[in-house]
Formats: sequence, C-alpha cells, structure tokens
Amino acid sequence: MTTHDVPGSLMVDGFRVRRSFGYGGLSRNATMFAAVALLVDGFVATSMPISLLVTLPLTAVVIGLAAARRHGMSALAYYWARFAWRRASRAEATNYRRLLLPHPYALDLPGVGASSTLIKAYDPSSGRSVGVVHDRTSGHMTVTTLLSPGGSLMAPTSTVQGNLRSWSSLLDSMSTDEQIKGASVTIQITPGAGEALGDDVAARMDPGAPALAKQVISELVRTTPHATASVAPWMSVTVDPLAASDPPETLADQVAETLRLVDGLDLSGTGTDIERRATDIDLRRLVRSAYDPSVFNARDAEFEDLEWAECGPQAADDYLEEYAHDGAVSLSWVLREMPRRSIPYSVLLPLLAPGRYQRRITLAYRVLDPEEGEAVLEREISHAENAARATTEFKGRAKWSQRVDLKKAQQAAAQMSGGRQVVDWTLMVTGTARRAADLPAMRQELERAVKATKGIRMRPAFAAQAAVFAAGIPVGYNPLVK
Repeated sequence: MTTHDVPGSLMVDGFRVRRSFGYGGLSRNATMFAAVALLVDGFVATSMPISLLVTLPLTAVVIGLAAARRHGMSALAYYWARFAWRRASRAEATNYRRLLLPHPYALDLPGVGASSTLIKAYDPSSGRSVGVVHDRTSGHMTVTTLLSPGGSLMAPTSTVQGNLRSWSSLLDSMSTDEQIKGASVTIQITPGAGEALGDDVAARMDPGAPALAKQVISELVRTTPHATASVAPWMSVTVDPLAASDPPETLADQVAETLRLVDGLDLSGTGTDIERRATDIDLRRLVRSAYDPSVFNARDAEFEDLEWAECGPQAADDYLEEYAHDGAVSLSWVLREMPRRSIPYSVLLPLLAPGRYQRRITLAYRVLDPEEGEAVLEREISHAENAARATTEFKGRAKWSQRVDLKKAQQAAAQMSGGRQVVDWTLMVTGTARRAADLPAMRQELERAVKATKGIRMRPAFAAQAAVFAAGIPVGYNPLVK
C-alpha cells in the first residue's frame, strides 16, 4: 500500500446537496414564483394587452436567471448578492470604524458579532476560569474548547475506525439534546519564520551531545527556516440554556447550565485531546489575532485588560470577494459541492498543510433531530422521484444523474433507519495576508490546496466575506444555527 492508498474501510461517502423539485432546472420556490408571475402577467393583460410586451420579456429574464447557474448557485441569487452588496456599499454599510460615540453599543464587534458579549465564568469542575460568549439577541451561549489533535496518518486502521465511530457517537448525542444548537471545529495554521524552531532546539540541545549530532541538528534548523507553523485547533459548541424544561432565570444560572451541557460532550476516542476550556484571555487572543495577526504571539498580559469590543478591528472594509481589517486582508471561501464518490478520511490534509499565509479551516455542524431528519429525507426522496418522473415524461427516460441522486436519497433514508443521523454541515476556509499586494499569491495558494483535495469544490463567499470570517473565530456565530 502506497502513502496515498487508503483502506476501503476508511473511505467515507453519503454527501448530498439538498435539492427541491421544480421544472426546467428551477427550484420549487422559483417554479412557484414563475407560475405566480405568469398569472399576474395574464391578469394584467386582460385589461391592457400591450403590457405583455414589457412584462413577458422581464419575466422571461428573471426565470432564465433563476434557472441558470453561477458558481454553484442560481444566477439570480448571485447577481442579487452583487446588487445588494453594491447598494450597501453606497450606503457605507460595508465599512466599519470603531469610534467612541454616545451610544451604549457603539463599541460592539462588527457585523454578525455585534450582539455578542464575553462573560468570564468559573468552572468548578476544573477550578479555572472559562470564557463564555453570550448572544444578547438569541440568548444562545457558546463555549470554546482548545484541542490538541493527535496525528492519525501513521495510526493503525483499527484506531482510525474507532476515532470515526467515536465522532459519530458524539454527533449522535448532540442530535438528541434540543439545547445543543450546533458546533464548529476550527484549525488555524499560522506559518512561522523559523525562529521558534531554532529557539526550541537551542533550549533542548545537550551541551554534552556528540559534535556530529550537534552539527546535523544545526544544519537541519538552518536549511528548514520556513518549515515551522503554529497550529491552534478549537471546538465551539452553541447552546440554548433557555430551551430546558425548567429554564434558568438568572444569567449566572444560564452560564452554569451551558457549562454542564458542554461538559457532557465526550471527546475521548475521537482522535483529539482536550487541552482545556478556553478562558476569556484565550478568546480575546484568538479574536484579536484574527483581525491583527501581528499580535498572535503576544503575552497573555496584553489581552487581560482588553474589552470584548477592543478585540475586534479598529477599521474594516467588507468587499465583494475580500475583507480588509487592521493592516491585513483576508479571503474566505465556502463549500460549493462535495465529491460524488467515496473519499478518504484524510481528504482535508492539503488544506491543513502549512503555507505562506495564515489559514483557518472551519467545519460547522448542525445535527438534525431524528424527526426532522426523517422529514428532510422523505422530502428529498419525493423531490428526486418527481424530477426523474418529469424528465422521463418529457424526454422518454430520466437522466443517469437523476437516477443516481434518487438512489443516494434512498440510501440515506435506509442508513437513518439503521440508526445514523442526518447532519447539516459546511466547510469554510479563510486565508489572511499582511499586505494587499499578496492577495493574488494567497488566492493561488488556496486554489492549489482546494484542487489537491481532488474533488472538493469551493467558491468565494460573495458579499459575505465578513460573516464567513466571523464564523471561523469564537464570537458565537454559527451560520447553520437558526
């Protein structure tokens, strides 16, 4: 077995995009809109027939845009996003400047993090302080756990299988608890210039070691100056403490309920080790260093006195395909489509490999409860059957892609009846460079990493760069949580 071969037992599949049934390549909602628009055109034409010269071409253009595809989405949605962004840009709603204004929330974090606030709590189980991000609008609370993942590429097949089963059990436990709304796992890779490696080797070198050993180690440090990287993984769990049968009334009780629920999630056996619950200082560091990468290696003392709003940017500009913030610029991409074949468990390895620029890879999860999952799969099977039937009536036979899609939907339903869970999930990648001039090189590096996965398709987060950027840092925002 070569280094690229993966046993069949470590291949995963079952990925499927939700599809609604419509005619002519339209979704269900677009089909209903088209029918209503045509009815309105006909109703208006009964009293003013000449209006059809305007209404019919306009309706045809809208329906054509809804049926066409751009970057994996309907062309109508794509151009609407561009239009909405341009409108917001003219109103200067895409620009953020932190100013001291006479308003109680003038210094909040920008965008989707504006409703969040940081609470410093005491965890009696560990005897340490814990940082809890509270969403003042929804009442949700998010607890972040710092992780220390172990490598699995050299692990035995049975060990990796056990890790996958443990992770599946963890997701299963999340689906049966209505208070747990979602979770996300983020891995941040910050490239180093080699100084950290040299300092660490110098501190560990034994003065009495043989001269040849010292020479080999020194040569290794000298010839690999850019091979170091700081890896910071964490998992954020979003909880609704008010969804309990006996909702806690005070904020302190809500925090206690949140910590109890998060402590009940068992990560043992998933291939990662829990380093500790993130403290308020840890959260300030992660958020502040995301907006300003130059402070990533600063001492803890520099973050102790920061207010939560001060962890955000001093200034930020949300462009259509990039996000500028505090002397840095970021590109965020989102998942477009997973491969339609089985993929190895290590498929994300090219994205996790260190590069020239800081990178964050975020997997966001929302596990559907059994009843919702069953209803979703029943709708998907019905939509797939209707699409295949409509194509058969029009062309004489269904497309092979439609037959395969129907088979996948039926297979997912059979797997769920056997005890598996339905999970809504997405993949987000954010790269950050120190200079705007590095944007082309960073975009090319991301493109190469995505292509190296051999099947995963991603696209820029058009008109949503700031939101996807925030989804990768612990500010309590999960795009899949309603």
